[in-house]
Amino acid sequence: MASPSSNYNDYPGQIPNLTPSRSPFPLLGNRETYDDIHLHEISKKNNCSFEDAGVFLTWEDLWVTVPSSKSSSGEGNYKAIIQGLNGYAQPGEILAIMGPSGSGKSTLLDALAGNAYVTQDDALTATLTVKESVYYSAMLQLPDSMTNSEKKERAEITIREMGLQEAMNTRIGGWSGKGLSGGQKRRVSICTEILTRPKLLFLDEPTSGLDSAASHHVMERIVKLSQQCGMTVVASIHQPSFEVFALFHNLCLLSSGKVVYFGPASTTNEFFGLNGFPCPTMRNPPDHYLRTINKDFDNVSLVDNGDTEQALAQNKQATTEEAINILVESYKSSLFFQHVQHQVSEISNREGRVLEKGCQASFLTQSIVLTRRSFLNMYRDLGYYWLRLGIYVSLCVCIGTIFYDFGHSFGSIQARGAMLMFVATLLTFMSIGGFPSFVEDMMIFCRERLNGHYGVAAFVIGNTLSSIPYLLMITLIPGAIAYYLVGLQRGFEHFLFFVLVIFVSVMLVESLMMLVASMVPNYLMGIIIGSGVQGIMLLNAGFFRLPDELPNPFWKYPMYYIAFHRYAIEGLYKNEFEGLNFPRNQVGGSSTITGEEILEKMWQMPMGYSKWIDLVILFGMLVLYRLMFFSIIQVSEKFKPVLQTSFRRTPEANRTS
Repeated sequence: MASPSSNYNDYPGQIPNLTPSRSPFPLLGNRETYDDIHLHEISKKNNCSFEDAGVFLTWEDLWVTVPSSKSSSGEGNYKAIIQGLNGYAQPGEILAIMGPSGSGKSTLLDALAGNAYVTQDDALTATLTVKESVYYSAMLQLPDSMTNSEKKERAEITIREMGLQEAMNTRIGGWSGKGLSGGQKRRVSICTEILTRPKLLFLDEPTSGLDSAASHHVMERIVKLSQQCGMTVVASIHQPSFEVFALFHNLCLLSSGKVVYFGPASTTNEFFGLNGFPCPTMRNPPDHYLRTINKDFDNVSLVDNGDTEQALAQNKQATTEEAINILVESYKSSLFFQHVQHQVSEISNREGRVLEKGCQASFLTQSIVLTRRSFLNMYRDLGYYWLRLGIYVSLCVCIGTIFYDFGHSFGSIQARGAMLMFVATLLTFMSIGGFPSFVEDMMIFCRERLNGHYGVAAFVIGNTLSSIPYLLMITLIPGAIAYYLVGLQRGFEHFLFFVLVIFVSVMLVESLMMLVASMVPNYLMGIIIGSGVQGIMLLNAGFFRLPDELPNPFWKYPMYYIAFHRYAIEGLYKNEFEGLNFPRNQVGGSSTITGEEILEKMWQMPMGYSKWIDLVILFGMLVLYRLMFFSIIQVSEKFKPVLQTSFRRTPEANRTS
């Protein structure tokens, strides 16, 4: 089964029709793990241009636990974040999940959606405009049967639906320059997910960063889309205005992982009033609900309705804990709870069918679009390659002037070796500078991949192809400056080989840093780890310590043979020294030493194969690194949920540990 998605018509696979396990499970990253989630597809008439279908969503006895501190006996304790929740969502309606901070809203969405929905953090390409961001997303998600003009029209319609028409040509913005506000970025994220009119849409704080007017406009558009297209919408929301709250059909009110109320949003006020917590006049009802069940506040006013233990012995005040317990117990004995149980049972017993693979572009289209988008991002992002180009040119000018025209004297042997070593190591080492951009790419990829926009292979291909022109540029221009200023071997073949070795080496380092970024999504730690790995490889390259002097068994076997710097330096040395003659000593005379002798005796380099073999080995290592990058992403997607499942415990086990 494919990875989870908020856009369920983007993935093949069967609709789960499972009985609840009645045991809690940890927060996992793949929806096929959630035994308590049941999707049921229905057909209905609507005005949507895509499939006329909807999805029922139910969850029963849903638990989420996380490891806590160890007990005195040494056994691990587990804290329940979500405690036995039941609920449902229906096509054409919006279910709002409300609660104070830490109540479990986002955790519930994670459990239902498998971490795939419009999240609170907006992962967008900073250099693209609003129009470009939504258009590229449309190209990736909409089917090839639609023409480019139709996709462009759909993108523009969606932008207008979110009220972003005035900001169409404004860049998203990031470290390189100011762009959209936080609220506008939120709306762009929503745009990319409603392009395909998904059957099931999860929204985490969709009004975050928006003013009251913008919040009402956005939610009103989502309500209209859900009714027109039969969309099932589940949205967590923190503090809605009265107008926004009035748009919701059903409300799930949480506190400390427990359901305080689940039912029609319009009857929430009545429920609170009947249980001794009426909403005061001139107060926003949603604010009152959150104020009543927020443990950050000690006491709440209590009205005696004759059934709350005489208003807690006439004190007329209840602690927040007492208020929550009153509401939770009242809800469990109410008709609202019985209705939820009935709806969950009825929907779960319906016969489901296979969800067809939805509107998604072909692999070729995905690869082309990702290549174009990545190429444009690299072109506009000064920190990706342009800053490096400037530094590389400056360094190579320094190299060229320091080693300027070193000739063919005895001293030029050491000068040649030092110059080539410096070029092969420093220019490749400085590719670490692009790591922050790699991390941003990975963040965007993770969000879009989990939401079903494209596959891992398309991303790897797009990233690789888009970087080739820039890597050629930052190796060709600085390489030419250094090569001809110092007076290395003349001839186009020698220069071509020099540039190719530097190019493949730089690309190898970029592949290494992408590997690190896929495992360590942190700027500082990633740079430290990448620098450490490169430093170890440099020590074994055969320059700082000759190959025959490297200690066994670790530093020579296998480290000397897997360090790609070794093959880069070896190839550059062979390219330069082969065919040259030098004086045997500084005094001069007729006696000379050949470049081949220098390579074999002075640098201890194997002469049984040509320099082109070194280049082929470098290229093979490049392919291997990219395949490793691809494999790590694939494996992490499959095994991350399995690893997290090790934290699964039953409620009884949690109490006894």
